[in-house]
Amino acid sequence: MSKMRYEYSALNIFARDGAALKATEILRGEIESRTGKLPEITGSDRADISFIADPDGLRDGYEIEQDGKRLVFKAQGIRGLIFAAGMFLRKIEVSGEKITLIQDIGGRYEPDKRIRGHQLGYRTTPNSYDAWDIEDYRRYYLDLMFFGCNTVEHIPSNGLDAKKNRLMKYDPQDFLVEASRIADEYGLDVSLWYPNDRESLEDAEKRRRCVFERTPRIDIMFPPGGDPGDYKADEFIRRCREFSRLLKEYHPNAEMWPSAQQPHSIPDWGERLMDELEKLPDGIDGIITGPNHAFEMDELRRRLPAKYPIRFYPDITHNVRCEYPVHFDRDDWHYALASGLSRECTNPRPCEYREIHRLTRRYVIGSVSYSEGITDDVNKCVWSDMDFFPDTDVRDSLEDYSRLYFPSLPADEVADRILGLELNWQTDPAENPGIDDNLKGWESLAERYPSALKLWRFNQCLFRAKCDAYLRHRRIIELKAIKQARREILSGKLESAREILQNTEDGRKKTLRADIEHIAGELFEQIGLQTDVERYCADSWERGAVLETIDLPNTDRAWLLGRLKKAEEMPENEAKEYMLRSVKRNEVESDEYYYSVAEHGLGVLGCRQEAGPEGIYMNFQGDRPDVNNGSLPTCLFKVFDNRSFRCKLGGFRYDTDYELKVTYRQKKDESINDLTVKANGTTVYKGGQFGAEDEEYNREMLPDGFICAVYRLPKSVFVNGCVEIEIFEERAGVMISEFRIVKKK
Repeated sequence: MSKMRYEYSALNIFARDGAALKATEILRGEIESRTGKLPEITGSDRADISFIADPDGLRDGYEIEQDGKRLVFKAQGIRGLIFAAGMFLRKIEVSGEKITLIQDIGGRYEPDKRIRGHQLGYRTTPNSYDAWDIEDYRRYYLDLMFFGCNTVEHIPSNGLDAKKNRLMKYDPQDFLVEASRIADEYGLDVSLWYPNDRESLEDAEKRRRCVFERTPRIDIMFPPGGDPGDYKADEFIRRCREFSRLLKEYHPNAEMWPSAQQPHSIPDWGERLMDELEKLPDGIDGIITGPNHAFEMDELRRRLPAKYPIRFYPDITHNVRCEYPVHFDRDDWHYALASGLSRECTNPRPCEYREIHRLTRRYVIGSVSYSEGITDDVNKCVWSDMDFFPDTDVRDSLEDYSRLYFPSLPADEVADRILGLELNWQTDPAENPGIDDNLKGWESLAERYPSALKLWRFNQCLFRAKCDAYLRHRRIIELKAIKQARREILSGKLESAREILQNTEDGRKKTLRADIEHIAGELFEQIGLQTDVERYCADSWERGAVLETIDLPNTDRAWLLGRLKKAEEMPENEAKEYMLRSVKRNEVESDEYYYSVAEHGLGVLGCRQEAGPEGIYMNFQGDRPDVNNGSLPTCLFKVFDNRSFRCKLGGFRYDTDYELKVTYRQKKDESINDLTVKANGTTVYKGGQFGAEDEEYNREMLPDGFICAVYRLPKSVFVNGCVEIEIFEERAGVMISEFRIVKKK
């Protein structure tokens, strides 16, 4: 595209009737909201922009003819014309009443993927959708369509026991009817995520018939195989075929797309599903894959009969305990950030999702993302853009995002700030000064363009930047206090240590925390973002309720204060010894080894971990208010949860017996009798969970729910001071937080 610029002091638009006229009204409203001036309707010979609905035009794409300033938008219907209007809005700059088209946008635009959508379920779970009225949904439909979205996915009510909260303005089924009608008005396909409840087929059909009969548009039905669901594969497919038949009575062109998401309770479910699909059953039009998948994407495509295309169900909402955690290939998001921001905070991750898109796009015909609200708004737009234009540059998408939603702000600067939010999550926040620089950038934009504070998308980004800076600042001052307190404890001055740890407040910390509260309130008023359970009706602390987690410990300050409090009950010398052991908890001699999943990550283990279809799962503990309550040291914040654990280590003495002490997080299962520990191929333990325990360590250093087991490593298993450790259990797996290899006493 050329970089010619075209200025419009007043826009004139032409449309004859029908879809073209409707698209015109949409664009006129968008221009008026940006400039305060409503474009005029005029004849075709004088129009700056003409909308033409062409029966022979593109149904899911559009054409733009450009002759200097004059533009003609062509498509078969309203969907493509909205896409064309979106391209125009993404490429204009606004200053007062003046509009500048920054480049030539003429061309023929056809999407790479056939399905491009997002889940927008109206239920209590999301962090915002349940607070919306129908016009909010209409607005959001258009916002997503401007980035090429052609599908919205809704979630029918599950009947009389459906949850409802004080924010919800509608009966969920009544809402679905209206949401489907508006989608049809804009030419959007409607997909229904409709899980199989534990009910008879007769009752299930009766419930679905009511939904199918009332809902004006349904294009796709998506029953998940698992998450939720626990039907055996043959029964699952049988039900899907019955529901497909029923669906077509009311929506003859609708399709049935079950998912290959495996129930946890049925280990061979994936294999049995393949057996069923190899029979090429009628009534199944495609297969969806997403979280808790039975097969890796490439294996699913290889094994699935060619008759069935694959639709992707990517989770672009969650940050921990999910399919694609932050830094998905290594799951090393620092616990100091993860503890405060939790699973569902505002999370622009454009570059990481570009990598995921590149890894998956060759196997699928499109995607409908898993979403629980507006915290993933940037990700939705970037993902849709890649589904339409697979080789688009992330920075171009973000500049388009800025021009579309922050029309008066400098797009390049906003793009930098959004990219900076993703970079904020690299490494320990205490070691990342870019966090403070990023906040200064957002604050500078707010100061120069105060009207931006009326925009919820801007406030979301500012809120995240403030949260990141708060967590960084709090961690820095607490780490300094811990170092000072440690010196006092080593000198036996416990009261002095307590005073140091209790006095970590400063002006910047208080200011940032007050700003976070204020912006959270603004976001609730502007878009219904629920950052607190009691005040803003968040479904739980895990559902975007950052105010529930932002103050959780992200250093060992609270843990040490708890130890000092316990020491008060002891005789003086015993208290001093107890606190010495506490501050030296993780220290070992130079020919020994200490490892914490949270503190050290997986990269230092010397080998890659073997993972199943679901990959490696990190069961993060630090954002759980009932767990991270001061009783949990930071070294236990992460739990590696996998079928096996491996490491390769060196530097041990050749002539000494050692002990391997492993801290597990799980309840004992008495039926397990084949937990295996190997050292350089030699089995040093095989039996029940977890072997001999270090009872003193359990009692003094571990909170409830953690167990330390001890395994003997005789000198004969070491090779020139090197050892490879393997710990595995095929059925339940292992959940490990830390281990140490120490000389046997």
